[in-house]
Amino acid sequence: MATTATPGPDHADQARWLSPEEKDAWTGLASLVLLLPGRLEAPLQQAAGLTLFDYLTLSHMSDAPDRRLRMSELAYLANGSLSRLSNVVKRFEQRGWVERFPDPADRRYTIAALTDAGYEVVVAAAPAHVRSVRRYVLDPLTPADRRALMRIATKLRARPVDLAEETTGP
Repeated sequence: MATTATPGPDHADQARWLSPEEKDAWTGLASLVLLLPGRLEAPLQQAAGLTLFDYLTLSHMSDAPDRRLRMSELAYLANGSLSRLSNVVKRFEQRGWVERFPDPADRRYTIAALTDAGYEVVVAAAPAHVRSVRRYVLDPLTPADRRALMRIATKLRARPVDLAEETTGP
């Protein structure tokens, strides 16, 4: 990863190279983004046979009003493509965890609704997820670290509310 290489004279305007401190910050973030999902997924796989994407999909529906979300919004919240979500939701439908139907307010959209059986699955998987979130994210941090993490997420506009604003406008 050539983040600190010294540019030649022809490339001086093409990149602002990273300082050693910036490289350390970037490498830390990249490691966090790449390694943490696996650490959070392994306990879900073991406890409930769910991927992290599966769990996030079910969890977002369980938190939604009437346990219903438009598929496009759900894909966004779970950080997956609509086609990936469609495949997962199809599998969930076959298991009786989710139902899909046209949005009565705008039939161009599809609503995904969590069934009672699906809700039971996410409720049963939640303790394993919370334990791993605490173990790998929250418990190692002090309250000041957690506040700093929220400030950083806010500045990077990396929270779900920020992402929703990007797609719908301010």
